Amino acid sequence: MRRRGPGIAGIQRAKRQETVIKQVGAEMEEVEVASMTKQMEVFKSQLEIFATKHKKDIRKNPQFRAQFQQMCVQVGVDPLNSKKGFWSELLGVGDFYFELGVQIVEVCLASQKRNGGLMEMDDVMKSLKKVRPRNAPEVSQDDCERAVKTLKNLGKGFDFLKVGNDSLIQSIPAELNKDHQAVFKLAMESGFVTLSQMIKELKWTKLQATKCLEFLLKETLVWQDDQSGAETTYWFPFLLGRAT
Repeated sequence: MRRRGPGIAGIQRAKRQETVIKQVGAEMEEVEVASMTKQMEVFKSQLEIFATKHKKDIRKNPQFRAQFQQMCVQVGVDPLNSKKGFWSELLGVGDFYFELGVQIVEVCLASQKRNGGLMEMDDVMKSLKKVRPRNAPEVSQDDCERAVKTLKNLGKGFDFLKVGNDSLIQSIPAELNKDHQAVFKLAMESGFVTLSQMIKELKWTKLQATKCLEFLLKETLVWQDDQSGAETTYWFPFLLGRAT
């Protein structure tokens, strides 16, 4: 005897059950979203109270400012980049990163002929002390990194690079990839590299090493020295102070 299918009534009943399940799921999702939204509003309210209480420390202390920024990220608030509204009026730092970014541009462009368009973060920090007003809030490396990130929105030309344990600020519109950064890291101790050193230490082919050097030479990020000995050396101007 052949088994009968579910029939029209059974199919309709199954569809109704599926519709009910989807509706219940949607309602549960709405409740969950509403609950999370309410919780975030509570967090933001508490953050405002905290900021009001500690606004002096936020404005003057770079370490405290960095910790406060991390708290803000967790609740979707970006007060230090805000130019208008509650946070700007409360903290008085609406233009903080914009002004710092302009000062970093000034420092980097002034030294570009010497360093080729790459500047170590320590050197940037030292130079900033000379151009910032005496009564200006102290800035940290974290502040400088955030300021450079705001400059990236203006287009190519400024970027922040992490090379091993060292931090660099790039002020030229060159597309620097992982190969270029690997060579920077290799040169950190002595201030220069050679073709054979790159092939040996980075385990590159001669073609890969040559192409990398050709690009860096074209962008004036290295200086070629054919008089240094048996092999040509390639000096990095932004590391010359460190090498001496």
